[in-house]
Amino acid sequence: MNQHPGPVVTTAQGTVRGLRRGDTFTFLNIPYAAPPRGAGRFAPPQPHEPWDGVRDATVPGPNAPQAARRLGDIDMTPYFGAGWSRGEDYLTVNVFAPAGGGGALPVMVFVHGGGFVAGSTRAALYDGSAFARDGVVLVTLNYRLGIAGFLDVPGAPANRGLLDVVAALRWVRENVSAFGGDPRNVTLFGQSAGATIVGGVLATPEAAGLFRRAIVQSGNGQGAFTPEQAARVTGAAAGALGIEPHVDAFGAIPDERLVQAAAELTGLDLRTETHSDPLIGLSPFSLVLDTQPAASVAAGLAADVDLLVGTNAEEGNLYLVPVGKYATSTAADVDEAAVRSHPDPARLVETYRAARPGASFAELRSAIMADALFGAGSRALADAHAAHPRSATYAYRFAWRSHALDGELGATHGVELPFVFDLADRPELHGPAALLGPDEAPADLAGRVHETWIRFARTGDPGWDPYDTDRRATMRIAAEWTQVDDPRGRERQAWS
Repeated sequence: MNQHPGPVVTTAQGTVRGLRRGDTFTFLNIPYAAPPRGAGRFAPPQPHEPWDGVRDATVPGPNAPQAARRLGDIDMTPYFGAGWSRGEDYLTVNVFAPAGGGGALPVMVFVHGGGFVAGSTRAALYDGSAFARDGVVLVTLNYRLGIAGFLDVPGAPANRGLLDVVAALRWVRENVSAFGGDPRNVTLFGQSAGATIVGGVLATPEAAGLFRRAIVQSGNGQGAFTPEQAARVTGAAAGALGIEPHVDAFGAIPDERLVQAAAELTGLDLRTETHSDPLIGLSPFSLVLDTQPAASVAAGLAADVDLLVGTNAEEGNLYLVPVGKYATSTAADVDEAAVRSHPDPARLVETYRAARPGASFAELRSAIMADALFGAGSRALADAHAAHPRSATYAYRFAWRSHALDGELGATHGVELPFVFDLADRPELHGPAALLGPDEAPADLAGRVHETWIRFARTGDPGWDPYDTDRRATMRIAAEWTQVDDPRGRERQAWS
């Protein structure tokens, strides 16, 4: 029996052949930029050479160099992927499109998370088939990670991983119509480090006009390192490698050693006289900027981009529960979390105790970590964007609780992703140590979340009241959806 040939699409760089799965066309491993080789790993992304003939786009390609990443007792393989799949030509996109075509469909471009050091388009959570099924062209992308992507190296441009994302957006503008998408209706969305990158792209003038809407899922609009903080990381990396802190020296080090050195940088104290560490010691890599993205947005950048921004109700649990640090939390642990997070830690702890009467040390510690990493910076970004009425701002809070790890994981960091991608029924996401726990998710929650994200991408309106700096209307998403005004306002004020 003859197999039906896969779909063929011609891009500006060459022709690709993908897969047909039911009503979905899938194209894997299409280059959007040249392979970052040698010293080129520390240069801006360059155009990919055209190719002759038809390029096979039916199998996953390589991803950015990275170490295997684990989070204690929780299986995060669906989120991070299986690790480093080697190969130099990894600045690529995957494209999921409706087989029926139709043209001028909304386009969504996703930036994965992973602490700026891990993750890729190969992860099971980023299967875009449900988006294609529902009339969206979904693009996922790889970008440079770790030292190659985000170390602030003298002689090299900063934030090279972010520059990769902007290059991918340019590829989308040039090519997505060939897959049925509308290049004038592009929504850029990301989660965790990917969401912080989306915030950085909002504040990047060179990206203006490349996308119309943005979704920031558990990112941080105040998550960039200052140049002073970044220089500490660079000095430590150069010391670990035994080289001078300059691009020429870094460019001569093989990827394997760069990955190894990145793993040796954990635990750096990046607090300065004027700035706390926005990642509270969890990662030595982030964006490096003189001005935080939220401040740039407040000054008017991205004023024409519709924005949906939100966090999960128990983000901090992911960094405590799987490694056995949640239930054992003490008052000293709460105080330490505040010291790492805030210039007035005693006032911060007092505010959280007053706002959460009866909360355990574990709950207070997790809540402070969550706001330091995601909540305060997300609210700052929403407030900054809402000050410009030319476009709409919306906010959400995802509160459905996973019962993984004896019921403690909760509405933790990353738990919304299977619902956004409408994959909550995947068996690898369920079990006592899987992200969604042993229970079935509410029958219609994934479909509703997924459709809400698509509705925002299509129309700019997710279906609830806009966010402004008076009401701060926020949709609480769980088995039941409830709109609330200025949730956790007392805690918000503690960070302003």
